[in-house]
Amino acid sequence: MIYLLYFLHVVVCVFLILVVLVQQGKGADLSVFGGGGTMAAFGARGATTILHKLTVGSFVIFILTTLTLAILQGGSKGSVMSGVKEKVPVSAPAATPPSAPAATGAPAATGAPAATGSNTAAAPSTTPPATPTAPATPPPQQ
Repeated sequence: MIYLLYFLHVVVCVFLILVVLVQQGKGADLSVFGGGGTMAAFGARGATTILHKLTVGSFVIFILTTLTLAILQGGSKGSVMSGVKEKVPVSAPAATPPSAPAATGAPAATGAPAATGSNTAAAPSTTPPATPTAPATPPPQQ
């Protein structure tokens, strides 16, 4: 049943496209497929009336098949977000105390070359603690 309705819908769509393209525009001399031929077949006034009726009829059938297909597909089955799991809020990591200076002759934590002096020590890394990108929100009450 539904496949027959799909087929009818596609046929009506193609027919509606063709009927609209064949029509003569307001004040135009020729339509897309040679409007002079349609005027010879139907007469000057008859082509407009018949094509107009075909356009309106195919439009009504198009709307009816569209609504019928939408209703038969089941309507609303929930939100598009219904299958997404809720994210757990992420809290900021605890601030850690700065580490002790590196030993003499050992490379620094930041990748700088080691000091060559006997009593010189490398400076400790001064990177700030990580901050959260978004504020943590409490889970919704249910």
